[in-house]
Amino acid sequence: MQEISNAQKLRLELLWWLLTGLFLALVLAPVYIYTEGYPFWRVNIIYIVTFVTVARYIFLLPTTFLAKMQWLKVALICGTIPAIFLLIQEMNRFQVFLDYNEPEDLVGLLPIETSRTMVKYVRNEFILFGVGSVITLVILPFRMIRSVWRYRNTGQP
Repeated sequence: MQEISNAQKLRLELLWWLLTGLFLALVLAPVYIYTEGYPFWRVNIIYIVTFVTVARYIFLLPTTFLAKMQWLKVALICGTIPAIFLLIQEMNRFQVFLDYNEPEDLVGLLPIETSRTMVKYVRNEFILFGVGSVITLVILPFRMIRSVWRYRNTGQP
């Protein structure tokens, strides 16, 4: 396998961040266009970025800047546990909001059919990326441990 240079890794990283931003904009565009006062912007953005980025690190680790940075892999292993709890807490906060409030509180005042569609979209999108980000964060430490072990024993990321 051919070694990827640091400049190529940097270009790939920038490209992935641009694609993540584009994906984020596409997923959240309907929420931005059709809702007023959506209270979960920050958490929703964190879920989407976490899901895409961590999934990329799980599957494409040798092509990232993390490939040979052992101390950063260990830091990620340690940081995933609190991150998982924080993301689950935010998911619980979203569910409690849905349980105690009307759908209009989530998407604002819209025509009935549009309101139903948007509530369904927002709920499904939030849960999809929330659960996806938690699952990828659960898998990430195992991938990092495997990578650290492989690098230490064979020299390959």
